[in-house]
Amino acid sequence: MAILPFDDRDGQIWLNGDMIDWRDAKVHVLTHGLHYASAVFEGERVYNGSVFKLTEHTERLHESARLMGFEIPYSVDEINAAHDVVLKANGIVDGYVRPIAWRGSEMMGVSAQKNRINLALAAWEWPSYFSPEARMAGIKLAVSDWRRPDPRCAPVHAKAAGLYMICTLSKHEAERQGFHDALMLDWRGQVAEATGANIFFLMPDGKLHTPVPDCFLDGITRRTVIDLARAAGLEVVERVIMPEDMAQASEVFLTGTAAEVTPVGQIGDLTFTPGEVTRTLIAAYDKAVGRTNDLTAAASISAA
Repeated sequence: MAILPFDDRDGQIWLNGDMIDWRDAKVHVLTHGLHYASAVFEGERVYNGSVFKLTEHTERLHESARLMGFEIPYSVDEINAAHDVVLKANGIVDGYVRPIAWRGSEMMGVSAQKNRINLALAAWEWPSYFSPEARMAGIKLAVSDWRRPDPRCAPVHAKAAGLYMICTLSKHEAERQGFHDALMLDWRGQVAEATGANIFFLMPDGKLHTPVPDCFLDGITRRTVIDLARAAGLEVVERVIMPEDMAQASEVFLTGTAAEVTPVGQIGDLTFTPGEVTRTLIAAYDKAVGRTNDLTAAASISAA
C-alpha cells in the first residue's frame, strides 16, 4: 500500500491559532528554523481520542523553547485546548500529534532576535502496529559511530530539531546494515539511548538498569515505565552503563512515545531473549494508556 506524502493529505492543521487546510500549511524557504534548526517539537500518542500525558508534553515543549532562547506565544492551557480542536477536526481516535514551534523568516542570519515564533499542531492516524506476538520478537540495534554530545556543546535537554540530525544519520546507517535502529553512546563512550527512545536492561541482580539522562532526554515514557516497574515490585537503577556491561543483561527494551515498550533482541553482536519482565511492562503500559491485548493478562513480576 502506497504511503501518503505528509505534504499532500486531507485534513486540517492548527497554525498560529487558525485551522487551515493540510496542504496549505507551508513556511517560506528562508525560515530560520530550516536553516539554523531553531525549532523544538513534541511527539505525542493519542489513545481513545486523548493525548497520553498531554500536559507533560506541552510543558516540555515550553521548556525546550526556553532552552533554545525563545518563548512560545501560547500558554500550556491554550496549546492543550488546540489539541482538542485538531483531534476533533481530523477525527483522530488512535493517532499521533506533532506540535512544533520555530523561528520564522523575518530575519535571515545566525542572529534572529526579531523573528516571529510560530506554532503548529498536526495530527494523523496511527493505530497500534504491533500484535502481541510481534512486539515480543525483539528488534535489532546496530551501535552507531555518532555520539550524544557533551551538554557544554549543545542544548541536550531540549527536544530540539538540530539534535536529531545524528539520529537520522545513525538510523539510516543501521537500516543499511539490516538493523531496525541504532544504539547511541555518549561523548564519554557510555551507553545513552536509541535514536528516538530510551533503553533499559534487566541485569543478573534482578533489577532494571537504565542510563542516567544527563546528556539526552529523560523521556516521558521512560518516567512512566519506571513508575510502572516500581509499582510491579521491580527495582530500577539509574547509573552509568558501559558497552561491556550490556553482555550481562538477560532482557533489553526501549521506551518512547512511538516505541512505547519495544523489546530488543540484538545489539551489535549481542543477543537477548525478551522475557517476562518485558512482557509484564508492555501489559502495564498498555493498561496505562487504555489499550487492551493478550499481554494484559501477563503475570505480575515477583519482587526479587
